[in-house]
Amino acid sequence: MERFTGVKKILVIKLRHIGDVLLTVPAIRALRDGLPGARISALVNSGTEEMLTGNPLLEEVFCFDRRIKESGSASRRIIGEIGFVRGLRQRNFDMTVDLTGGDRPALLGFLSGARYRLGYDPAGSGFAGKKRLYTHLAPRPQGRTHTVIRDCGIGAAFGIPPIDLTVDIFTSAQDEAAIDGLLKAAGIDATTKFVHVHPASRWLFKTWTIAGMASVLDGLQANGLRVVLTTGPSDAERKITISITEAMKTPPVDLSGRVSLKGLAALSRRAALFFGVDSAPMHIAAATGAPVVAVFGPSGAFDWGPWDNRQASVWINDREPDVNTPYPLKGGIQRFGRNTVIQKSWDCVPCGKDGCNGSKKSRCLDEITPEEVLKLLLENVSLPLPQDKM
Repeated sequence: MERFTGVKKILVIKLRHIGDVLLTVPAIRALRDGLPGARISALVNSGTEEMLTGNPLLEEVFCFDRRIKESGSASRRIIGEIGFVRGLRQRNFDMTVDLTGGDRPALLGFLSGARYRLGYDPAGSGFAGKKRLYTHLAPRPQGRTHTVIRDCGIGAAFGIPPIDLTVDIFTSAQDEAAIDGLLKAAGIDATTKFVHVHPASRWLFKTWTIAGMASVLDGLQANGLRVVLTTGPSDAERKITISITEAMKTPPVDLSGRVSLKGLAALSRRAALFFGVDSAPMHIAAATGAPVVAVFGPSGAFDWGPWDNRQASVWINDREPDVNTPYPLKGGIQRFGRNTVIQKSWDCVPCGKDGCNGSKKSRCLDEITPEEVLKLLLENVSLPLPQDKM
């Protein structure tokens, strides 16, 4: 193990999206286990902090306000950046761990004044001299690697491997009570078997067809399951959900715009199943232990497939040494524990693009049929529920 002496305060930097931030939890836990005397803080983008607030692994979660980058004149942006860096330095971190990989986190880690600055080798990406901002560079993962494993790789390269790969999210009594109130008002109690459906993503090229989604949700309700819909705050997502409910023959419970990020966790925890697309709510649901069925298009299940906490320790011990993901195939139906991804087995999948030819529409999603999706959902909902194994 690399000798990191005198490390009392660690800053983990993850300036990405909501799901990315949630999946850092095993890497943070590895740092806590490997450097047990240190206090750990996390720096994340504003709007993503709920993924880590309340987590006992962390002393503090603080935010980079993305409005600084959009604050008008260059002078105002510079003043905002200087103020942020000043606050960072005042925290006196001994170590930074950059789980983001971009230019800004590299600079912030350097400007923090931390003695140890860990990250992945930029390998030619970013600005000239970027690697000099770090004191310890881990080799970049080779081949298909799940995001959870990739985030743990920096610490592992220096003798701080993950021991517990659980991705967890913490809710308050108020979060739980708010969801109970919404469900009660909709006529759903503890005996009601329901499916939590989050049908859209902020990235529309990841969203399945309206007709397909409506058909599947009608099919679920025809089989005695209630459907509870949620959506993100964007107008585009809300319009998709409205179109789905209008196309359905049986009305769902529509909680669009009424559930917070923490509330999504509380809701999924009560559900028999979560159904959706590659999105932050999918990762949140998986973290609660709800079985997940997700429709994937151009994005890779190998790095973004739903994580199964119960199966993770078994998989990590049983895998082949060069396998870094529980979703090793390019496409098709893949399972990890009680989670299932359905995706086309086409040569072009996953392409990682924003739709076919930049159209924001993904043919690999459009051609997945309602029949195959409904069959998978009904198979998965018959599995033991999370509370049955607790």
